[in-house]
Amino acid sequence: MKLTSIKNEDLLLQNIDPDKSIPSSFADLESIAKEKMSAGAFGYVQSGASGEETLRKNVSSFSKYAIVPRFLNDVSNLDTSVTLFGRKYPTPLFIAPVGVQKIAHEDGDIATAKAAAKCGIPFIQSTVSSYSIEEIAEATGDSPKWFQVYWTSQDAEISFSMVKRAEEAGYEAIVLTVDTVMLGWREEDVRNQYSPLKLGFGKANYETDPVFISSLPANDVDSVIQAVADNVYHPTLDWAKVAELKKRTSLPVLLKGILHPKDAKQAIANGIDGIIVSNHGGRQLDGVISSIDALPAVAEAVDGEIPILFDSGIRRGVDVVKAIALGADGVLIGRPFVYGLAAGGQKGVEKVLENFRQEMEVSLSLAGVTNLKDMRDLIIRNP
Repeated sequence: MKLTSIKNEDLLLQNIDPDKSIPSSFADLESIAKEKMSAGAFGYVQSGASGEETLRKNVSSFSKYAIVPRFLNDVSNLDTSVTLFGRKYPTPLFIAPVGVQKIAHEDGDIATAKAAAKCGIPFIQSTVSSYSIEEIAEATGDSPKWFQVYWTSQDAEISFSMVKRAEEAGYEAIVLTVDTVMLGWREEDVRNQYSPLKLGFGKANYETDPVFISSLPANDVDSVIQAVADNVYHPTLDWAKVAELKKRTSLPVLLKGILHPKDAKQAIANGIDGIIVSNHGGRQLDGVISSIDALPAVAEAVDGEIPILFDSGIRRGVDVVKAIALGADGVLIGRPFVYGLAAGGQKGVEKVLENFRQEMEVSLSLAGVTNLKDMRDLIIRNP
């Protein structure tokens, strides 16, 4: 991209939406989503665990880190590409594995996956998505897609079956979420008496899985929904089971939910291909370290041996730049795209992703760098 060929006013005008339905501001986008979604659905997406200390820290902790720009560098040609597991992507942006997206918009994960495909951004599909692996693969062709796994507590063969389906459908990596041994204490959901899983919004991959269906006492909607709720959390997950997952797929396996440097080192020792520094958007254990504060120590422990991705607290393009500067190789976008989905379906997600890309590029140029990795010399912790 040659920013010098574009007047700054023109760059900003590209983002003007005549009907103002998809704003650039996260706060405005959240407000529109709140109007569009039911109280229970919005509360489910917006809220965090317990007193929401971690939810707040995920965002506020970005202000602890400051960019120290360099000037008088030619920044007319930016290279924002990243190469992970042998594939080159145009930006470090990824769609986080958010489940039950149909609570935000009828088209749910299909709309999000199509938007990601159009923007050249990898889509990470949740186990509890509202559309199946095969449906999303059919809708998006050979666009980059990864599959996120919640370990199936009742029968590991169900997890292995879904991984096999993803591999056969052309997905490029497996993301195992490790921080959901049980559901976090979420007072907003209790207040609203709301559970999207019990309403059937996350059953698509289960009701199309032959191993899961064969495990049911009866093949009816109520049995499927109850079994999904029973299976989605995994208190027995350990390193031995992770090792077995590695044996069952030829795809790269990443662990999502790593916060401690010792877990990062243990992941490397166990042959894991990548990690995602994440506290689940503040939705699991409240009072834990913010993801951005955890990132530098994890990056130091990994020391470039495997890729590090990052999520939790990302609200705008400059947040992406800071995460890259602190050691991330890629950055997952969560709540912002869900709000874009609620506000305008596929178009809304596309607008959010484009906003992120443009602000990221502007921020890199104003920092005086043309390559993402160069940011790592330009970040300090505020006194």
